[in-house]
Amino acid sequence: MRCSRCELLIQESPDPRELTIVTRSSETREVVITGVGVVSPIGIGVDAFWDRLSKGQSGVTHSKLFPGFAAPNGVGAEVSDFTDESARKVYLKEQRKNLKAMCREIQMGVASALLALQDAKVDVDQMEHERLGVEFGANLMLSPPEVLVEGCSACCEDGSRVFQTSRWGQTGLTKLEPLWLLRYLPNMPACHISISADARGPSNSLTLDDASGNTVIGEAMRILLRGDADVMIVGVTGTTLHPIKTLHLALWDDLARTPEAPERRARPFDLNRSGRVVGEGSCSFILEDRAHAEKRGAKIWGRVLGTGSSCVSSPVNGPNYRLALANAMRGALRDAGLKPDQIGHINAHGLGTRDVDIAESQAIHDVFGEELGRRIPVTALKSFLGNSGAGAGLLELAGSVIALSHGVIPHTLNYENPDPECQLNIVSGQPQATSNRVVLNVNVTRIGQAAAAIIEVA
Repeated sequence: MRCSRCELLIQESPDPRELTIVTRSSETREVVITGVGVVSPIGIGVDAFWDRLSKGQSGVTHSKLFPGFAAPNGVGAEVSDFTDESARKVYLKEQRKNLKAMCREIQMGVASALLALQDAKVDVDQMEHERLGVEFGANLMLSPPEVLVEGCSACCEDGSRVFQTSRWGQTGLTKLEPLWLLRYLPNMPACHISISADARGPSNSLTLDDASGNTVIGEAMRILLRGDADVMIVGVTGTTLHPIKTLHLALWDDLARTPEAPERRARPFDLNRSGRVVGEGSCSFILEDRAHAEKRGAKIWGRVLGTGSSCVSSPVNGPNYRLALANAMRGALRDAGLKPDQIGHINAHGLGTRDVDIAESQAIHDVFGEELGRRIPVTALKSFLGNSGAGAGLLELAGSVIALSHGVIPHTLNYENPDPECQLNIVSGQPQATSNRVVLNVNVTRIGQAAAAIIEVA
């Protein structure tokens, strides 16, 4: 069924609760990936990232950059070589003056976008700037406690620890750094990237936590399919390696505590998993209309085939991860026009918590059936990267895209004892050779927002 007014292709489902809307202004358009930029706990840039991923070297360790945060034993996956000094080296020269207006998450996001532009060899000066857009995802960004101490203290009565809300506007706020708000707004990565690349085309910022990555891929793909841009800078940045965010996870009893060795603590789908591992990171892709990419002789990493999303939650029962993930995967398959047996492997959310891993396994069986659900290769890269929230989805997808360009599926670390409640074919031990270069990437948030993307690697 097609809407004549807005050129939307509406795909109906036998289930009346489901409706997938796929934008298609031209059936001949294709969206390809021409650049990848990675800022991750296992390396900055494609080569460094692939080197450690292929060798099975984890990025989870005892944190040195974030002392005193609430993760058990100070374990997390940090981008250890991303310091203020090294950050400046990957920024365009004219961006250095803006670093003071960027918190660490924003800096990582901008860095990954610039790396992706370099990888794609996009000459932004030669582009029609109104045809270059930005679609970027991020977490809600929280101020570190030390930034707020002076302002909060000023709002307390002398000798008291009771915060007086009425004093914040005139007394507390004046104690904060002048650029405080700009440093922590989740739309600022897209702003800084747009300024740096002089991108005047479509621009959007999403804050969907772990679902942000696959969602920005879908949003940018549809912009390109409508013909509203030629090139889109698409990315995410995020962290759970933050004193307040990690404290929340600790209070929810959601963090891995065992085993003792940090590099063995992230254990998606393993029987002995004990929770999630916090992390940070950023990743950007350059998406491009195929005709535009071929005209300029760009290297093509792969093609975006389809995306899907779903949110299933209720005030009474909370999030339904299983149904949300199944809906998102089915939506992506419909959008791509593929059947489950055409997928080469699944890059799973693989959070490492008991309930979410089981729900994800069940969702895979719901979509792929019992036989194929047990047989299709599944990988979970949070075992390398920890969980960076909004940054996780595209970092994990980049792992599959880069690995498939080498003819292999990346493997899962620390998968030693299969869980009978997670009947999946987990790729472990080493990368697995494959001739099928189609990957389904899937993620879900704590509140039940799921998103999926399907990529065919060239």
